[in-house]
Amino acid sequence: MSSSIQAGRMEAPSTATLSGVPDDDVRASREGGGFAGDQSTRGDHLASPSETPSRLGVLRHKYFRRVWIASFVSNSGNWMEMVGIQMIVAKETGSLKMLGYFAAAGLMPILLFGVFGGLVADRVNRRTLLMVTQAILMVLAGLVAVVSIADMSWLRVGFLEHLGNAQGLVAALFIISILQGTVAAFNIPAWQVLTPRLVPKDELTRAIMLNGIQFNASRVIGPAFAGAILAAWGATPLFMINTVTFLGVVIAVTRTPDAPAPKRNAAAKSAWPEIREALAFIFLRKGPRCVFIAMVVMSLFASPLMRMLPLYVIDVYGLAESAADGAMATLISMLGVGAVVGGLALKYVPAWYPKHHFIPASLAGAGLTITVFAATTTLWAGYVAMFFVGLFWIWGFNPSWAAMQNLVSDHMRGRVLAVANVASFGVMAVGNIAAGWLGEGVEATLKTGRFGEFAGPSVKALGTHAAVGAMSLALLMTGIVMMIWRVPEVDGMNPGDRAYGPPRRNLWDAITARAHHPLASPPAEPSMADERSRDSVVDVPK
Repeated sequence: MSSSIQAGRMEAPSTATLSGVPDDDVRASREGGGFAGDQSTRGDHLASPSETPSRLGVLRHKYFRRVWIASFVSNSGNWMEMVGIQMIVAKETGSLKMLGYFAAAGLMPILLFGVFGGLVADRVNRRTLLMVTQAILMVLAGLVAVVSIADMSWLRVGFLEHLGNAQGLVAALFIISILQGTVAAFNIPAWQVLTPRLVPKDELTRAIMLNGIQFNASRVIGPAFAGAILAAWGATPLFMINTVTFLGVVIAVTRTPDAPAPKRNAAAKSAWPEIREALAFIFLRKGPRCVFIAMVVMSLFASPLMRMLPLYVIDVYGLAESAADGAMATLISMLGVGAVVGGLALKYVPAWYPKHHFIPASLAGAGLTITVFAATTTLWAGYVAMFFVGLFWIWGFNPSWAAMQNLVSDHMRGRVLAVANVASFGVMAVGNIAAGWLGEGVEATLKTGRFGEFAGPSVKALGTHAAVGAMSLALLMTGIVMMIWRVPEVDGMNPGDRAYGPPRRNLWDAITARAHHPLASPPAEPSMADERSRDSVVDVPK
């Protein structure tokens, strides 16, 4: 687990971010939620919006800069660990299902404990919580290195007996993944409430998008080094490097100002009313509900790509195990390059272009590009496709999380984002397991009955194609539906606003957003990442 888990995060949102989800990559947008002008979203920031601008931009805020640099180093180490573990599992098991189970091992604890982690983040000192969870994750990263070095053949696991001496190593890594996921359930909310305290509100979106760029830049550097190290010395050095990289984050967080818990509602006597408040905010308001759905479908249908990738390079591209190490690392790096380019390109998206158009279009684009990748049969085509996957990957994940970050007020930010984490990481686990079962189900079907004549390597390749492609087609179709049935409340719009509607239900208007074209000249710095001048252009932000 990295300093900020992606999705992701996860795959993440790394919120490392989301980790990804993954970082995997936690995010913000401009409006004060469904409440126009709600100043409660501003929080207690440690930097003043009146500071003199510099060439460093948002990185001029020293606390944010320190954490940003340390997170980049730690995330690079996290990607090294991820490449090492996934290649071990792929080579030792050769099973799409096992890759799915490993993904679920790190994600299911977030589903079980994530909301509780959000409650803790809203009730305790957030800096302390972050330091403690980072320290534990560093210990667990070191344990991965120890397990890799040790002879685990003494550990016997019944249902893994077919793996021979490797069963002990696979089982130990599986258990550590569960422990990492459990700690992450508390670590992720602590990360997600950190950035809004380090930069002024009018720079929050740029800061969070910069976090996404940092996370994906580490996706380039980490796997690139991992491929070379894995081929030369094996996986153990990757795990040792990852352990050391946590030190920078711990030191950087220690040096940020104190972050006491926000004031609580005096009437709140138990956890349930606070959870109910967060659930009501998400599900009873159109804007947060739509953003939440976008988060969930992106996590569900996009995440299997990363987990099935080790066997994709072996089964589909037909690479030997030694060559597969470098190929997988390069494919991940290409996704990272595309994501970095995509993050930088957001600067050129007009400030008036609304999020309720951009987010569903990005989901559709992610589904389309992953589907194209799932159809590739040669490595060079995979590299090209993966670059474009990266573009839409960051556009699909980051703006959604960015919108939710700034829609919610600070007093329940941890709880609301924890609910989003639980759903996103939970469906990631479901999506990865479903993809593994689907792929092996297709393979088994093709090997029996009238398809028996196709048995062989080509059948296994078709199963792996299906494991990735079927999920991405579902993402494409969901994105198209959301493009047609748009929700202006994502941008804080209300019935009666000039650009609210009635919206034209067609894809052309969804892409061009012509109903939102500014009435006057655009602001001097038209950028999705610069939110300060939105209100002077149209009634709503992007």
